[in-house]
Parts: sequence; C-alpha cells; structure tokens
Amino acid sequence: MPPTGSRKRVTRPFGMAKEYFVATIRHNTQKYISLCPRTFGSRRLFAAKRKRTRARFHMRALDYQTAFHLAPVGLVLSRERTIEDCNEQLCAIFGYAREALIGRSFEVLYPSPDEFARIGERIAAHISREGTYSDDRIMKRSNGELFWCHVTGRALDRAAPHAAGVWTFEDLSATRRVAIELTPREREIAAQLVTGKTSKQIGRVLEISPRTVDIYRARLMRKYDTGNATELLQRLLGT
Repeated sequence: MPPTGSRKRVTRPFGMAKEYFVATIRHNTQKYISLCPRTFGSRRLFAAKRKRTRARFHMRALDYQTAFHLAPVGLVLSRERTIEDCNEQLCAIFGYAREALIGRSFEVLYPSPDEFARIGERIAAHISREGTYSDDRIMKRSNGELFWCHVTGRALDRAAPHAAGVWTFEDLSATRRVAIELTPREREIAAQLVTGKTSKQIGRVLEISPRTVDIYRARLMRKYDTGNATELLQRLLGT
C-alpha cells in the first residue's frame, strides 16, 4: 500500500521538541517508519523520501524475481504437486514453454503415472521426517526423451509435505545417459542403485522385498550386458 504521512511531536535527545512528518511504509508483512522534520519545504522532502523508499522496495522485489528466473538450475514453486511458477532453466531442461507448465501437475515431467504416484509417496514420507528431499531419477522431456535428473525439494511445512514447496532440477544427461529402455520399476531400482544402496536398503525405500530388488538388478545386468554389480553401476553412472 502507498505510504501515509501524519504529524507527530517527537522529543529530541537534547530535550527540545520538534514536529515531524511520519511516513509509514508497509511492504509485505513489514512496517517501516521514516521521519521527516516539519520545516519549510518539508512536504517536498517527505514526497522525495517516499519516492526513494518505493523505488528501493521495487528494486528489491525486481532483484528476487530476476534471480529466480535467471538461476542456473531449474526452479519450481509448487502447491499440491502442481507447478505454481517455474524459471527459464526449468523450461529449457524439459523443453516446455513456461505458459505450458504453469498450473500443470508434476506428472507431466515423469516417465509414467506409476512413478509419479510412488515417488510422491516417498517424498511425503521423507519430508515429514526430514523437511527436505533429494534424489537422482529418470525424468521425461516434452519430446518424450528420458534423462537423468537430480531433484531437491523443501516443503514450507513438513506436516503438509505437498501443500507448498520449492524444488530444484539439475540435468545430468551430459555425464549420465539413458541408453537402454527400462520399465518404470527398473528405472526406480536403477535410481536407487546409483546411490550405492544395498538390496535390503532399496527394498526398504521402495517397500519391496530384497529378493525382488535382486531380481530387478539381474534384469538390469542383462539389459546393460554387464557381468557384475560393479560394472552395472559404472554403466548407470556413465563412467
């Protein structure tokens, strides 16, 4: 709201009283007080000071907006797993125009609805405990290309993990390629393997048995034509 001016008598430290204009500047939830001595020309002084204050607040808001849109990683403000706003890098990573993503569900960025649902459940459980979440996962561009992506997010309220949050997306395709066609579950297993987890740890994260993890690991080894788990990990990491 625009600043308002009023008259107020203020006692100075050396005991003399002087009349001031009081400029009240409200910005978001903060209130700032600016005093202008009531002397000849004080109304012009007050108006000039109010103009400078407005310009300072405008520049501060502009700087934050510029930083958001020009950040070198993809940024998303989300609400209930819907994209409320995103920056230029996020659009470049996924190949969408910004207008095509605003108001859309995150599901459009996932390879399949099953992965969107299962990862969403894991995100909610982890954020409820820790407040943040991060992983490397396979995601999908607008042209259908699958790629490795590092994702990090924070909920504004860990008691409501999907209510509102801030997410970053970093494209890893320059160093890690998706060279083999995988099923949704194989992609999830691969994403856990690259973190160095054991079958038991992966089973706990994905809520499946360690034996099931071993079966999918064997499938991945056949698809990547590797002889052991170490070679498979190297292929997944692109080394």
